[in-house]
Amino acid sequence: MGSPPLVSVIVVSYQSGPTLARCLEALRVQTFTDFEVLLVDNASTDGAPQAAAAADPAIRLLEPGVNLGFAAGNNLAAREAKGRWLTLLNPDAYARPDWLEALVAGAARHPDVRCFTSLQMVADAPGLMDGAGDVMTSAGIPFRGGYRRRLPADLPEGEVFSACGAATLIDRDLFLRLGGFDERFFCYCEDVDLGYRLRLAGEPTLLLPGAVVEHVGSASTGVRSDFAIFHGSRNRVWTFIKNTPPLLLWLTAPLHVAVTAGLLLLHWRRGDAAPVVRGIRAAFRRQALDPILASRRALQAGRRAGSWDILRAMAIDPVAFFGRRIVIRRHRSAAVTPGKDPRPAGA
Repeated sequence: MGSPPLVSVIVVSYQSGPTLARCLEALRVQTFTDFEVLLVDNASTDGAPQAAAAADPAIRLLEPGVNLGFAAGNNLAAREAKGRWLTLLNPDAYARPDWLEALVAGAARHPDVRCFTSLQMVADAPGLMDGAGDVMTSAGIPFRGGYRRRLPADLPEGEVFSACGAATLIDRDLFLRLGGFDERFFCYCEDVDLGYRLRLAGEPTLLLPGAVVEHVGSASTGVRSDFAIFHGSRNRVWTFIKNTPPLLLWLTAPLHVAVTAGLLLLHWRRGDAAPVVRGIRAAFRRQALDPILASRRALQAGRRAGSWDILRAMAIDPVAFFGRRIVIRRHRSAAVTPGKDPRPAGA
């Protein structure tokens, strides 16, 4: 029996037929080869996951029989994974051939960091970014930095608030110790919630601009579908309530309410305010909110980062999302010992 792979790539698929084959083909031509692929079929009816597994016996197909959502689907695969690192990849994200090599090299350069995010480019618009790490505003509103903005010539490597779950590298033991994604979120903002919990635990997230994927985005659910808007609106409220440290919560709650009201107005003008209202109402239903508040108490009791630490990692401008600003902080990483194997510990 051979040694376990260094990396486990997890792809959670739901009705992903149009994009899944291209996603998996991009993995087959990676320059870094010490990885396994776990493909989770969230009760799709298109047969694409089964066809992919039949065509490539190396793929480990997991079929829970129901649609677990992005959060629980990744958690299931993480428990089954054999790698020291987990790589989360959306089925509508197409990795460049050196993507995994760049992620593993970044982990070797920064041995004190256990979570990394990729540079995402818009799949059908060369030169436009889909995201350079996730940003959190001081009002508690997350967004993908640089979304649909031109790629700058000098995008630096450095700390971002959190990683976009479409293309993330994270230490498996750390992921499991934190409980993985919060399965109550189902999908949308579950990656920001995880990134916030990493921040509270004193764990930074680094953007590696050399690790590039081309991303379609919401290929299965639709960018502005009622489903996406409902879950995004509900989960954004939960992320804010659950994770924001006490002092920062009281200082920024009025901002959060004001910006949420402004976003609701924008949706009303666009004609899709109804799922926003449903999502906010769902966030505050007693049977849903009580477990979120219980999680908050446990998180805040065990956090290692204070309000100032969290605020420094944010975009201070409460409406920074209008400019899709990129927020990257310099990271002073521990040096790799000369002559030492630069592969991450446990490799």
